[in-house]
Order: sequence, then structure tokens, then C-alpha cells
Amino acid sequence: MNLECQLDQIKGALRQGRFTSEAAVSQGIVLPTLHALGWPVFDTSIVVPEYSVESRRVDFALCHPANRPAVFVEVKRVGFSEGADRQLFEYAFHIGVPMAVLTDGQEWSFYLPGERGLYEERRVYKIDLLEREVSEASERLRRYLGYERTSSGEALKAARSDYKNVARDREISEALPKAWKTLLEEQDSILLELLAEKVEDICGYKPDIEACGHFVEAVQSPPFGGANAKPHTCPPDTRRPEYHQERRPTRQRRNTYGFSFRGTQYKAGSAQEVMAQIFKLFHEADTEFLEHFTARKHGRKRRYLARDKIELYPGRLDLVKHYSIEIVPGWWMGTNYSRRDIQKIIDLGREVAGPELGGTLDASVQ
Repeated sequence: MNLECQLDQIKGALRQGRFTSEAAVSQGIVLPTLHALGWPVFDTSIVVPEYSVESRRVDFALCHPANRPAVFVEVKRVGFSEGADRQLFEYAFHIGVPMAVLTDGQEWSFYLPGERGLYEERRVYKIDLLEREVSEASERLRRYLGYERTSSGEALKAARSDYKNVARDREISEALPKAWKTLLEEQDSILLELLAEKVEDICGYKPDIEACGHFVEAVQSPPFGGANAKPHTCPPDTRRPEYHQERRPTRQRRNTYGFSFRGTQYKAGSAQEVMAQIFKLFHEADTEFLEHFTARKHGRKRRYLARDKIELYPGRLDLVKHYSIEIVPGWWMGTNYSRRDIQKIIDLGREVAGPELGGTLDASVQ
């Protein structure tokens, strides 16, 4: 099977959360990809599994010549590669390996450990298989990891050239405003939480995430900005009775959440309840659904769903205490999300469930 077909199959399996462990990522993604790139994966003197580095082991050493590592490949569970670059660099330094790859199956990061700077600064390129076209991902994988190119030294030469290329800085400069616009449009939960905490620092009161989301939406459109921006007017005095009368319809509307699943209508009092009910129903219909969902990449550091609720908000015990629910015995879900984030989580769950099950769900909380 050629590389493009292999990557296409891997993308489909990633979307359904089929890789639930490091071993699954190694066997189902890394080795088939290396094979498609020309590596003799059954020759353990060339593709060495569990390569010893002093008292530790790196998942794969890609060698040329035999038993002489040219590339280290460290494998993690999908969505769990955060912070693993430090460990990988330590391996590479001990042996003097010029190229290192960190992957969780979905994301592939290529590093030059011998260059200067922080770990992140020594990353040549990063591929997210679910975000890139197959043609682009395959071109980059061949460029940095093809067997013939690695053996001839062309892969390392290309990586060093790309690392030093000034186009990298130009692309970053062009991507910055797009990234900022995307953060605002998608209302990233970490951004909203930072905003809420800063408001609390200033006035002593902490707004909820949804209020921050409404503010961010307003900032992107008149009267706060844009070509047709109008003069900003002061907000109404919330102490006046008519203000509270005007708010009543909004409160009533927020209590009419609902969705349909397999032809049955369900009601809920909040977007969070909708999300929790949907995941319970998916679990009842497919007992492997929650396991497959956790095999998908979630937030930057947070997990939307986990067996250990500490994983929902790493380092934030206050959020774990107040914004986590046990949707079924042994499975915890975070609730500190805006409606936009909740819709994203529901859509991700629908994708993992697959067309046969997810296609019977009709739910919108926005």
C-alpha cells in the first residue's frame, strides 16, 4: 500500500478513536507509515524497537548503517505527547542522534536536537494528520523520514535547510493574525478562562465562561470594531427594573435545550446537560464509545473526558471540584466550557460514534 492510501486509512481510524494505547499507535500507525516510507520494518537491525539508551528505552531507532541510529522515534498515546520532547532530547543527546521524531499518531513533530534554542525552537516541522491534506502530509513525511533519503543523508540535509530558512519566520508572521482570529472565533476555553480570571483580578467578581464568550463575540463585531463600527454606548443600568424584565425571555430560552437521538426527543436545562446526556446515550449504544473518544486528541492540555477527573483540568483542583461530573460509573466529564466549546465536543463525539450511530443525532446548543 502506498503512503497516501495508508495515511487516508489512518485518518479514518483516528477520527473513530481506534488507537487507544501507545502500542496501538505503534502497531497501527507508526510501523505501517514507516513501511510505506520504504523502511524494512521487519529487519530489527534497521528498525530497532525499544532501543536501549543507558537504563531507558526509546520506542524506535531507525538505523543506517545497521544498528547505528540515524533517527529516534518516540511514540505516545493520541493527545498525550505534551512534554515528551524533553525525554526524547535526552535520549538523542546520549547517542548523538541528529534527528528525532515525536508522534502520538495524529501529530508528528520533527526535531534537530543538535541545534540551539529551547526544545520547541528546535522543531523543524509539525504535521497534524487530521488537519492537513494527505498529499501535504505525505510530502513532508517523505522529505524528512523516507528510507532512501535518510540513508543518503538528504533527509537530514533538507531538515537543516528548512530549519534555517527565513521563510519559516515569514510563515509564522503571516499565521499569527490568523491564529488570533481563530482563537477569538472558536472561543478557546483557556482564553475565556484567562479573561474571566483577569476580570476577577480587576473587580473581585468572576464572570462565568458563557458571559466571557458573549463578550468575545461582541468584540469581533460592531459596536466594538469593524469597518461599520458605531460609537460605543454605555451598558444599561442593571439596577433598573426594566433591565431585568428585558432579560426574562433570555433565561426562558436557555431552559429549552434539547436534541433528538434515534428518533427520540430529549430535553435538558443547559448545554452541559445536553452534552452529558448525549455521551451517556452513545455509551449505552456502544460500550466502547467512551474508550474510543478518549483516544482522540482533546484540548491543548485538558481532557474532555477521562477516567481520572484530575486529567480534566491539569493543575486546577478548583475546576476539578466544581466543574466535573461522573456521566457513567468510572467516567468523568468536564463542564467548564462555553456553548461553542460544548458544540465542538458534541461534534467530536458524533464523529467518533461514526455515521451509523452519530448520524442519528441532531443536536445544536449554539
